[in-house]
Amino acid sequence: MSAASNLRSEDQFLCSICLDVFTDPVSTPCGHNFCKTCITQHWDINQRSQCPMCKETFYTRPQLRVNTLLSEMVAQFCHEAQQKASSSSSEQQAAKPGEVLCDVCTGTKLKALKSCLVCLTSYCQTHLEPHLTTKGLKRHQLVEPEENLEGRMCTKHDKPLELFCKTDQTCVCMLCPVLDHKNHEFVPLSEEYEGKKAELGKTEAEIQQMIQKRRLKIQQIRESVKMSKDAADREEAEGVQVFTALMESVERGLKELMKEIKDKQEATEKQAEGLIKDLEQEVSELMKRSSEVEQLSRSEDHLHLLQSFSSLKAAPPTKDWTEVSIHPPSYEGTVVRAVAQLEDTLRKDMKKLFEAELRRVQQYAVDVTLEPDTAHPKLILSDDGKQVHDSDVTKELPDNPERFSQCVCVLGKQSFSSGRFYFEVQVKGKTKWTLGVARESINRKRIITLRPQDGFWTVWLRNGNEYEALDDPSVCLCLQPGPEKVGVFVDYEEGLVSFYDVDAAALIYSFTGCSFTHKLHPFFSPCPNYGGKNSAPLIICPVNQTESISD
Repeated sequence: MSAASNLRSEDQFLCSICLDVFTDPVSTPCGHNFCKTCITQHWDINQRSQCPMCKETFYTRPQLRVNTLLSEMVAQFCHEAQQKASSSSSEQQAAKPGEVLCDVCTGTKLKALKSCLVCLTSYCQTHLEPHLTTKGLKRHQLVEPEENLEGRMCTKHDKPLELFCKTDQTCVCMLCPVLDHKNHEFVPLSEEYEGKKAELGKTEAEIQQMIQKRRLKIQQIRESVKMSKDAADREEAEGVQVFTALMESVERGLKELMKEIKDKQEATEKQAEGLIKDLEQEVSELMKRSSEVEQLSRSEDHLHLLQSFSSLKAAPPTKDWTEVSIHPPSYEGTVVRAVAQLEDTLRKDMKKLFEAELRRVQQYAVDVTLEPDTAHPKLILSDDGKQVHDSDVTKELPDNPERFSQCVCVLGKQSFSSGRFYFEVQVKGKTKWTLGVARESINRKRIITLRPQDGFWTVWLRNGNEYEALDDPSVCLCLQPGPEKVGVFVDYEEGLVSFYDVDAAALIYSFTGCSFTHKLHPFFSPCPNYGGKNSAPLIICPVNQTESISD
């Protein structure tokens, strides 16, 4: 008989009691075969001799003898199965670290393909064969290789975990509902598996969405860093250009100063050299005449002296040097004038620089309108929400939480919690005003203190010509003439609030190092009317790109 035919009929070599290959097979009078130990123990337990297969009862326990033929066939079957297992094992590779091992293999352990929840054993391909071909073993539940098979068994009843208790949210065996989980709701593991798998699918989708959002945020951050790097490079290049031009202006001014001083000194030296040359010539002529006169005066010959006197050369013409002098050039004010000229050059360069900066911030212009619900009852707002002035008359208005009740102020309708924004306000004709930005959470019902720690970043005018940046401490500003139009620029992330004189293209003041954590609103206070002395309105103006201002 071939090994193949033996393996195809191997279920006839299995004991129906232990479901394993016969050990010492014996035959009952009814013709059924069992392991000698299995049938003996079965009859001992049941206390009567009955065939487990056909249920025939033997009133006298039969004398059991080993079936020699069947025993030899079983031995041959086991031998051939072992040879096949050895051959198959040689073709398989040993299990790698982390893989589940076959519990049956002796010597080199092979990788397990399946685990049996009934046998609580893991099998390689060869040792799994009986579970795939034998009728009795086919009923066993096979799962993917599991190292901890005991974890799939109920610890109380030693039965496979096949149900899910929805009440206690735990896996249980078939006996648990009867003994320990009475009146609980149960479903098969497969049903709960499908539900949980659907939840996991939803969770996985949510996680993937979160991952996508974070990857997008990473990309945005990287783009922001790149934009920052590009802006830093541009600013650095512009800074190098500007300061190089300033240094060149300083060096050029110094050279011009040195040349002016040198030219003055050289002109003085040249004039002095000419005068000295003329004087030395006259001195030479006079010394020659002095020698002749001295020589004649020493003569004691009366006739010779008288005759020679008349023949003396006439005195050479000389210049009256009484009023002649060298006046050293005045250097007073030379350095001052040079510095003033340099200052004028620097002022022009600074104006060009501020013009460029103002043009950049004007690119972030936003359309700002006034929020009527925040306006103090004395304030009059235009229909388009672009102008505000004080009326000196308190109107009857709802005292909503947003409205200023003590200070004549109003907020812009728009709020900002990120990015950059810019707006311009005309202050022409006013003797008192306050402008800037404020936190949305500021106190609006009491007298307010305009300072950064209270949520205000503002600049004001008082008494017609006194300007202050309301920092901590306040900073007096020298603005002559004062601005007629003020630009306000905010960089939320940078923590920067800057004020500009739009017409002069000049920086008024900057709050730096601010920490913004709330929404910001444009802040306006036209201040009291004072009987018409301060009646001009604050006007939110459309932003026009600043053009180069002629010197």
